[in-house]
Amino acid sequence: MSEKRYAPTHEWVEIKDGFAVVGLTRFAVEQLTDVIYIDLPKVGASVSAGQPIAEIESVKAVSDIYAPVDGEITEVNTALSSDASIVSRDPFGEGWLFKIKTANANPTSHLLDNAGYEAQIAGQAH
Repeated sequence: MSEKRYAPTHEWVEIKDGFAVVGLTRFAVEQLTDVIYIDLPKVGASVSAGQPIAEIESVKAVSDIYAPVDGEITEVNTALSSDASIVSRDPFGEGWLFKIKTANANPTSHLLDNAGYEAQIAGQAH
C-alpha cells in the first residue's frame, strides 16, 4: 500500500494496483459539515489535474471536487448515490469517490505529502 498524497484543494490520492483512488480529506468534509449529495464524474471521462470534475453539496454550500492527477475515470463509488454521508463518516476508507487510471509513472509527485498537507490546513483551520 502506498502513502496518501494530497492536493491543495483537499483531495487525497492513493495509488493501488496502478489506479489512483481519490477521496476528500477529513478536513474538507468537516468544513462542509453535513454532506447531502455528490455529483461524481462519468466512468470513461478523461481528467486533467487541477480541473473541476465533480461537485459535493452540503447544507452549507456546493463545492467543486478537482482531479488531483491526469488520467481516465475507471470507477466511481456508487454507494455514495444512495448515502452521500459515507464521505463524512469514513473519508479515507468507504467514502472514496472515484478511481483514475493514470498514464504517468509517478502521477502524484506534484502533490503534498502528509506533513505538507497538515502544514497547509493548519493555516486554514477555523
